[in-house]
This record gives sequence, structure tokens and C-alpha cells, in this order.
Amino acid sequence: MSKVERRVRSLVREDGEMRGALEVVLDRATDGEVQWVDVRDEITSGQWGRLIEKEILVDGEAGFAIADREAIEDGLSDDDDGDLTSGGDFETPETTTWTKWDKIAAVATLGTFVGYAVTPVRNTIAGAIDLVLGPLLNVVPFYAVIMVVALATGLYSTLLRAGLMDMDKMSMYQDRMKDIQERRKQAKEQDDDEALDAIQEEQMEAMGDQLGMFKEQFRPMVWIMFLTIPAFLWMFWVIGYRGSTSAYPEIAAQELVVPLAGTITWDTGIIGPIQMWIVWYFLCSMAFTQIIQKSLNIEMSPSSS
Repeated sequence: MSKVERRVRSLVREDGEMRGALEVVLDRATDGEVQWVDVRDEITSGQWGRLIEKEILVDGEAGFAIADREAIEDGLSDDDDGDLTSGGDFETPETTTWTKWDKIAAVATLGTFVGYAVTPVRNTIAGAIDLVLGPLLNVVPFYAVIMVVALATGLYSTLLRAGLMDMDKMSMYQDRMKDIQERRKQAKEQDDDEALDAIQEEQMEAMGDQLGMFKEQFRPMVWIMFLTIPAFLWMFWVIGYRGSTSAYPEIAAQELVVPLAGTITWDTGIIGPIQMWIVWYFLCSMAFTQIIQKSLNIEMSPSSS
């Protein structure tokens, strides 16, 4: 079953009047395209908008093109109308296979985690990063250095997620789970115990989709952590944390005025033990990440049907 057919069946199940709207669109289409002026007397603007939103109608040369006429007709057929156990023939995408480099990055990431607990490891990693970031401390204030780090992490995090995470696969996983949930809800409303049992069995079989989604999401996260943890260890090293000695005590002791908190230093705990520099980093990181995604027009969430 194609994605267009699934969308048509879903629309018709949600709103029976959409069947008539789709039939009108198919009937009025010329050379595979239709314009709003051709159908506005028989369907509502809301129905027209839903067809565009669900990408049943897509951009054409002179108006909107019908995405897949055959799939729409199949979706309008009565073959499985009212059968809540149907719909389990969603394509299951192939599970993403990690390369040897992904696995090496995962092992290296676990190694860098040790730096949070073992001082010699932290000093070694932070000392290496200091060769790159240390000179910046002599040029710009520490808050600006944190902004530079946040900008860099936001940029490569966005690019890695866009490059390594297959949004089409994520959409397929989500579409199947959404379809199962919708049919399960309808079966409960209709007190259809037989359909509920069948859907429950299908849901158990679909649990592998959850693992597939996790692997899709975790692959870029391995690389993001591999690059981000050393930078974080360096900032821990600069300020000092949990009793460790600051490598730059003059920076750790710098005073700054923060709304609601007043005059504090970078190593002051703002939210429990979370120090000021960590709060500043996360604020900058979230802001820069949003700006980068909008600027590069990168969508970080899969589009569902």
C-alpha cells in the first residue's frame, strides 16, 4: 500500500465527506491537474486544504497535480471499508546498519565519558582541546567563548542529524504506529473485541519499529556526543567542578550580573548544582540551533501522513 493510498483511507475514515470531495477532484481533473476554481462549488475550502496538506494534491504546472490517481482510487475502494484489522501492510524499512566508523565513534564516546569521573582523563582531553580554544580566552571574554562553542556544536549537530538520520524511514515508522493507534481507538469505540485482539497482535509485531526508530535517532547522537563531550570537558576544566581545581581560576572568579540571581561567578550553582556557565551554554545552544535550522531550511522532525 502506497503512502498516498494510506492517506486517502485515513482521511475517509476520519471524515466520510472527504470521499465525495476526492471523487469531485478526480472527476474535474484535466491532464492530471485541477484548480480551486474548478471544484469550489462542490467542496469546501477546508477539504481542499486537507488534500493539499496531506500531499494528495501537489504543485503542478497550471494548478495542483494529483499525486497518484491510481493510489487515490484504490484508497477510495470499499475492499477493506470498516475492517479495522486492515492496514497492517505498511512497508517496513530496512534497519539502518552502522558502519565500522559509527562503532568506533560509539566506543570513543564511551571513553570520553570516563573523563567526567577520572581526573587524569579529563585533564588529558581538556588539555588537548585547550590548544585550540585556549588562545580565545586571551582575545574575547569567557561568555563569548561559550557562544562560539555553542554555535559550533549547534551547527555540526544539525548537519549530522540531517545527514545521518533518514527522515523517510522515520516517517514510515511513525505512519505505521499512527495507523495502528487510530484503528485501536476506533475498535475500542465500537467495542470490537475481535479487532482489538488482532490490532494488539499487530502492535506487538510492530515493536521492532521502535528499535528501528531508536537506531535511526541514536546514530547521529553518537557522533554529536563524540564531538561535544570533549568541549564540555574543557569547559569543566576551565571553571572547575565538584571540588576539582580550576585551570583558569581568574575566569572562574569573574563576577557577572544575572537577572534574578544578582552578582554571581561562573562557578555559582544557579539551578541546584548546575553552574552558571552550563546554563549559559544551553541557552546559547538552543538559540543557535533554531537559527541554524531555519537558515538552512533543515527539518528535524519527520513528516507523517
